[in-house]
Amino acid sequence: RRKVDSEGRRFQDRWKVEYFFTEIENHCVCLICQETVAVYKEFNVKRHYQSRHSTYDKLTGHDRSEKLKQLEAVLIECVMKMVENICPEKKQEFANICLARNTVARRIEEISSDIKRQLTSKGVDFDFFSIACDESTDLSDTAQLLIFMRGVDDEMNVTEELLDLQSLTDQTRGKDLFVSVSSAIDDMKLPWNKVTGIITDGAPAMVGERSGLSTLICNKVIEEGGKAIKLHCIIHQQVLCAKHLKYDHVMKPVLKTINFIRSKALCHCQFKQFLLDIQAEHEDVLYHNNIRWLSRGSALFYSLRKEIGEFLETKGQPMRELSDPIWLADLGFLVDITKHLNVLNTSLQGKDAAVNQLYSHLKAFGTKLQLFIRQLSQTQPNTIHFSALQEIMNSFPQDNISAQTSRYAADIASLAGEFKRRFQDFAAIEKEISLFSSPFSVDPEDAPDQLQLELIELHCDSELRSRHQQLSLVNFYRQLDKSRFQEIRTLAKKMLSLFGSTYMCEKTFSAMNFNKNRVRTRLSDSHLRDILRIKT
Repeated sequence: RRKVDSEGRRFQDRWKVEYFFTEIENHCVCLICQETVAVYKEFNVKRHYQSRHSTYDKLTGHDRSEKLKQLEAVLIECVMKMVENICPEKKQEFANICLARNTVARRIEEISSDIKRQLTSKGVDFDFFSIACDESTDLSDTAQLLIFMRGVDDEMNVTEELLDLQSLTDQTRGKDLFVSVSSAIDDMKLPWNKVTGIITDGAPAMVGERSGLSTLICNKVIEEGGKAIKLHCIIHQQVLCAKHLKYDHVMKPVLKTINFIRSKALCHCQFKQFLLDIQAEHEDVLYHNNIRWLSRGSALFYSLRKEIGEFLETKGQPMRELSDPIWLADLGFLVDITKHLNVLNTSLQGKDAAVNQLYSHLKAFGTKLQLFIRQLSQTQPNTIHFSALQEIMNSFPQDNISAQTSRYAADIASLAGEFKRRFQDFAAIEKEISLFSSPFSVDPEDAPDQLQLELIELHCDSELRSRHQQLSLVNFYRQLDKSRFQEIRTLAKKMLSLFGSTYMCEKTFSAMNFNKNRVRTRLSDSHLRDILRIKT
């Protein structure tokens, strides 16, 4: 049997003028007599109007529109009288209510259009800008390409905003992505020769040597007389480096145990009650997700290893690894090194982060790895920065766990090599980054030819040296004389315009999944773009 609710009937805006009906709280209400029609069906609405209020047919055009406004005003006045008697403190909130069904959507569209107009106005003043691109599929299986822009004007003001959200209904090859990005840039009337770089997530369609999006963008910039660099998101590469340490012999028993505890509701409930009864430090263990590798550090398994062992004994499922000192040492080392990786990952996140700031965090972590290698390679290993490993070594003094530290040092050396291999794109611009962030530490002879004379002038100016120490980097370059240090300011603007990561893309995709969820799959692409533009 046919069900009315499944027919997807909706209130039509034209019914307001034609039949003097409006929609209030999902009810079709007559503005003349305030009666409701049970079903959103034009036949029912028209029959009610013609049988009850056919005298209004003589009103046409402007007169009919004015009558509609009067009837809506009367309805609002009746509601306000009722509010004054029932809840007077809510009077202002009710006064702000609009009867139009599409009011919220229209206002979102207007706000989004205004933001776009402001961005277009700012884009005219950009001396340089770069773009960040990432592609993902929404809940309705539509490929969505996010394009962010980071621009810098002559006053060193940095603008980081969503340029566009392009919906791809066909293939997502490099040339398809390039067409979408080109459309977004041309629509904003941005000159291609001002593009300084593009950063992506490293997918084949993004970084292909011949037909990848980054390659096509850089070729287009060269054709227009500019020069752009290709970068792979620093956060994405850091996560890939973190996966270099497999330690499957540790993770497989941990995952098996966690799944045993959490996969069945009764067992999970008993475990939580067991932790509560013995007053454990933590209340539960967390699932591990292979996609989120860094969840290893927060799995809480290490902190609850003794309690988990006791609980498994009561279930007749003992975990033999918990009595193996070498395995426990490997677990402790994995927890410690993951903790350091978590700290690095957190420091790389955030909006408006300049590329020099992100690269400095990366270099600092590389220096830390070299320190760990030296300390763990000593005859008497120093485990001061590996608290979990140190705890295991102190718990089993009779076992020769310290002999394992040389293996841990080798694993860290392998991790350091992976970091060095993956971050070659950032290493290629390391000189420019150093010159931008520490201009007084660079020898003028090592600088590019066009910067050497200005750099000497900069080094010999004691007042500018003092400003560099006192002011933020952006404010320092903002105060440099434009005619005296033209080339240095140009370099600074190029560096400030570069994205270091696709953090904003990933954050916006989270907002996209929140707004376009399983109960809002019919949200149109244009409305989704408007919502995300406002969100960012």
